[in-house]
Amino acid sequence: MTLGIYIQVPFCQTKCTYCNFHTGVVSPDRYEPYANAICREIAGSAASFGSSSVAPVFSSPELEGRGFNPAESRASRKGALAPEAPGLRLTVDTVYFGGGTPSLLDPSALHRILTSLRRSFAFDSAHEITLEADPETITPAKATAWLSAGFNRISLGAQSFNDRELQSAGRMHRRADIFAAARILRAAGFRNISMDLIAGLAHQTHATWEESVTALLGIRPEHISIYMLEIDEGSHLGKESLAGGARYSAPAIPPDDAIAEFYDSACARVAAEGYDHYEISNWACSPGRDLPSFRSRHNLKYWRREPYLGLGAGAHSFNGTQRWSNVHDSARYVACIEQGITPSEQIEIVTPAQALEEEFFLGLRQIEGIDLARIERQYSVSAVNLRDRVSDLCAQGLLEREGTRLRLAPNRLTVSNEVFAELLT
Repeated sequence: MTLGIYIQVPFCQTKCTYCNFHTGVVSPDRYEPYANAICREIAGSAASFGSSSVAPVFSSPELEGRGFNPAESRASRKGALAPEAPGLRLTVDTVYFGGGTPSLLDPSALHRILTSLRRSFAFDSAHEITLEADPETITPAKATAWLSAGFNRISLGAQSFNDRELQSAGRMHRRADIFAAARILRAAGFRNISMDLIAGLAHQTHATWEESVTALLGIRPEHISIYMLEIDEGSHLGKESLAGGARYSAPAIPPDDAIAEFYDSACARVAAEGYDHYEISNWACSPGRDLPSFRSRHNLKYWRREPYLGLGAGAHSFNGTQRWSNVHDSARYVACIEQGITPSEQIEIVTPAQALEEEFFLGLRQIEGIDLARIERQYSVSAVNLRDRVSDLCAQGLLEREGTRLRLAPNRLTVSNEVFAELLT
């Protein structure tokens, strides 16, 4: 088996109106201590998990319940990670620096973190190392340094090519910055670039959306992510919209049916350009027979329920039977590391019933769907009851079945959450 490592960098230059992540705008003076803490957590994780494996076990008696809050017993957190479980040996084949805006860190700090990872974990020779970057943070010197450090994939947060939409969303960059960033990355030697768009930003119209898709396809990144705006009460925009307020251009959010139309239009146009639609929100260039795919190998681990280790404030981890996360506050995270206390804040034992649900709502996000026969075997579920429910949803046109494979109907991708709810009720 292989392991994915996620490095969380929770710093931004400004808070996007639609963002509900645990990120913040802080003084750049805090970047270096944070990078140092990441390096120390890497070393501690390697010591606890083994140089190429992960099997965390917390010794606190509170684990007898489903939740675990070590803040209630700070003393017990020192040295709480037990040695690796026998038999689970993993090699790192993906690393993903996300956030936040990881490209805000000095290239030397990013290089130091990667060096710490290489010293502590065994790496697959064909590894994928991704850095999320905002267009306005990219310079020729940074791009060259990133490539030299070992990054071979850049995820560029474009979101829109319309300046009014970008400004309303609180983004720092503008349309011209996206084109400039793409040119810089290509000139530096990056041959694997991912770019994001958001359908449903305030002030977005059919015309501006089509212009953004046209501009994106003109750059022709190797990977494309297109997300539909989610109204989340955890974001400034979501809270304002749900309250019926006028701040953050909330009244200018397109209606749901328009957002769905934007997404469907993009699906058709991106497919027509030869991209492989492999997950609800993601497309990859098809390089040709016998050549490696440009699908996001790291994100595929999440959808396939493969092991991943999260490092940094708010980072999440999963080893197949347990999920755990670090404290969200970056200052508290650094303090924990400096005091020799594990930053892990909570742990959850994944029950067989929860694992089965995850197989469906994560697996069905993939366009190719899931192997129903494998799930029946692995989870010893009643084939009769499961297939009756599946047959009913297929009859409603929500799911499609071909042999043992089950997938979302192509025309139901925009209402996937509703389909999952029907399946798992």
